[in-house]
Amino acid sequence: MKKGIGFAAWFLSAAFVFSGCASDKPESGSQDFEQSAISSIEKEQEPSKLLSASENGEVKLFETTDGVIVDVNGSQKKFDWNILKGVSNPQVSYVDLTGDGKEEAVIILVTGYGTELDTNEAHILNGKNLSEIKIQRVEEILAGIETEVSQKGDELLVKAKAQGKEYKFSKKVSELALMHNSDGQYENKLYFGNVILNNVKDQKLTVDIVGSVRPIDDVLPDYVCTVHVTYKYDQDLHEFAADQIQITSDQ
Repeated sequence: MKKGIGFAAWFLSAAFVFSGCASDKPESGSQDFEQSAISSIEKEQEPSKLLSASENGEVKLFETTDGVIVDVNGSQKKFDWNILKGVSNPQVSYVDLTGDGKEEAVIILVTGYGTELDTNEAHILNGKNLSEIKIQRVEEILAGIETEVSQKGDELLVKAKAQGKEYKFSKKVSELALMHNSDGQYENKLYFGNVILNNVKDQKLTVDIVGSVRPIDDVLPDYVCTVHVTYKYDQDLHEFAADQIQITSDQ
């Protein structure tokens, strides 16, 4: 599992981890949305730096002094998203994730990077009016996952249940304890939050959430599994919600 350099705080448990001007010709019934986008003629005049762009340049992400500007085929909108310095550039793509035949702008920003810490967040914008589409929070997804950690001799037993399916893993306590001089006693549940990675694959938004066991006498985690989530656009709720959840053991 990908790890960074320099320690960041351990957080989140398993119980959980606009302004603009209207375009010249807004469509009937969508004027409010169109007013949030800035036409290519009326772009904001302020210092900006190109951070990243989609493969064919349909979507461009610019950094400003107090946020970012997203440009989709010439229309622009400003957001107050924070850009983490000294890490990889944001991932920007232009892909149909809702299944309506129209592309959305997808921006994935790094939010945490350090020792035992690797997190990012995804933003999905309507490709026409640049309104942001809601994505179900990781905390809400994890709230529906049951976990249990128990010890039997030198064996650490891990159980997790998601969408009615149960997963079981085992680890050697002696091998885990050796990594950070622990006395081999662990908390009785999985912890999440230090590694949360969103991605776009095969026209689907996904997120991998790493689960770890936590020594009672230490704050450093031992990664034992990954929760793989595939989102699906809910037409009724107008948001991306967890559709498929699978859990695999980290060997």
